[in-house]
Amino acid sequence: MGFWNAALDGLFLAMQAVTGLIGLYQVALSVFGLVYRKRTVRHEPSKRFAVLVAAHNEEAVIAQLLENLQRMEYPSHLYDVHVIADNCTDRTAAIARSYGVMAAERFSEGDRGKGYAIRWMLERLAESPQEYDAVVMFDADNLVATNFLRVMNDRLIEGKKVIQGYLDIKNPFDSWVSVSMAISYWYTNRMWQLARHNLGLSCALGGTGLCIDMPLLQRLGWEATGLTEDVEFGARCVTIGIYPVWAHDARVYDEKPITLRASLRQRLRWMQGHFNCAQHYMMPLFGASLRERNLAKLDAAIYLFQPMRFLILFLTSFMLLFQLSVPGSGAIANVTELLPTWFWATINIFILVQMPLAMVLDKVNWKAFLGLPLFPFFMITWFPVTSMALFTRKNRIWKHTVHTRAISFDDLQSR
Repeated sequence: MGFWNAALDGLFLAMQAVTGLIGLYQVALSVFGLVYRKRTVRHEPSKRFAVLVAAHNEEAVIAQLLENLQRMEYPSHLYDVHVIADNCTDRTAAIARSYGVMAAERFSEGDRGKGYAIRWMLERLAESPQEYDAVVMFDADNLVATNFLRVMNDRLIEGKKVIQGYLDIKNPFDSWVSVSMAISYWYTNRMWQLARHNLGLSCALGGTGLCIDMPLLQRLGWEATGLTEDVEFGARCVTIGIYPVWAHDARVYDEKPITLRASLRQRLRWMQGHFNCAQHYMMPLFGASLRERNLAKLDAAIYLFQPMRFLILFLTSFMLLFQLSVPGSGAIANVTELLPTWFWATINIFILVQMPLAMVLDKVNWKAFLGLPLFPFFMITWFPVTSMALFTRKNRIWKHTVHTRAISFDDLQSR
């Protein structure tokens, strides 16, 4: 029993040490998200964009996005919209053509999923006589702030190669599930993405609202065909020293599931892809960070270790509850004495307070604050999702999320 007691002590000591360091790290970095210096657009439009819209059976929502894209504050001759109708069995392609945009229909039984569709479209663009300076990617269920291309044009002229726009939610008030997801996004945008941007670190790519320099794409190619092509491409960029930057002033509005079942399915796919990507890129990035003394690569490796914004809450909450419920006696005493209860309580309170603070700072609609009491229950649902994803991380079968919220950009602005 002595061996097992020592092993148990070692396990929990290590867990507390790692979790404590991660918690302190995130708390320290998040402070830099409190300040946002609004940038003015300084450069006139000059970059030419290929706007890619990945779509699979999106006839219910794609018209609103295409109408939205026609109203961009950017010269129409400097951007072309390309809809990728990927394995569609509905009217997605026909609706796209009715808006005068290019609709490319792709059918493949084997290579299914957004990553493959994007790679296929980029290969077609490479064969086209039309030249582009950059590619912008949206999902068919999105809506886009009309200044989006102006902001991306500015960043590209300043030499940025990969830019991620602010990820907002277009239907936060549909259910407790959608508002909970929105709260997590608002927190991440401010206390994770903006904070890292202010420190000169790499931001995390979000799969939509993404702008990539075309010469960089031609150099790297598009090999991101997993379940989370955004995480994969971002990790690859950081590996070669290209750090994606954050554009807090360029918003994309994404539709989120309104039922818990649909949300669980979507998040399971995200976590499966995340674990799979971490398996390939985390240790090389960690090793490179030590060799090069590079904080940006270390930060990227930590992000790949787990979806940190959720892992921190899980592990620090667990430590707090463990220390409150288990008497500090016998073999367990060594476990509970490494870091005091006040430490875990402080970390948890600091992180939880940051969520409504981020919402206040980004001037979120007051109705969203009514969802805060239910948010802890939503966070608990990440535990089974993350656990299942760990054991099914080799899965590469894409499961489509059905989108039905046909909200116009005018509706979005008037709420």
